Amino acid sequence: MTPLILITLVLLWQFVLLGYTFTLAGNAADEAARAGTAVPAGERQAACQEAGTDKLPGAWSGTVSCVTGGGYVRATVTLQVPVLFPGSIGFPFDVEGHAGAVEEDRD
Repeated sequence: MTPLILITLVLLWQFVLLGYTFTLAGNAADEAARAGTAVPAGERQAACQEAGTDKLPGAWSGTVSCVTGGGYVRATVTLQVPVLFPGSIGFPFDVEGHAGAVEEDRD
């Protein structure tokens, strides 16, 4: 019975990490898009990427891509889901968070 309990706990913990990774990706994308709208047009890309990576804990490294145009800033954050321990190896699939915000006219 003990191995079954341990396997169940490990699977539950892995699902918690998966959910937390989705939450982190969405929050980082929201922050990145919001930061990209609050600066002049020439600085939007850098501000967006910096804000997105700033909101991620050290064990969750990922990529932040920001697209501006048409009066809209779109941010996508891609993270890898860790296996059992954050900062260790990851699963072969990525989790993406997407967000967008309307550009403020600060030119």
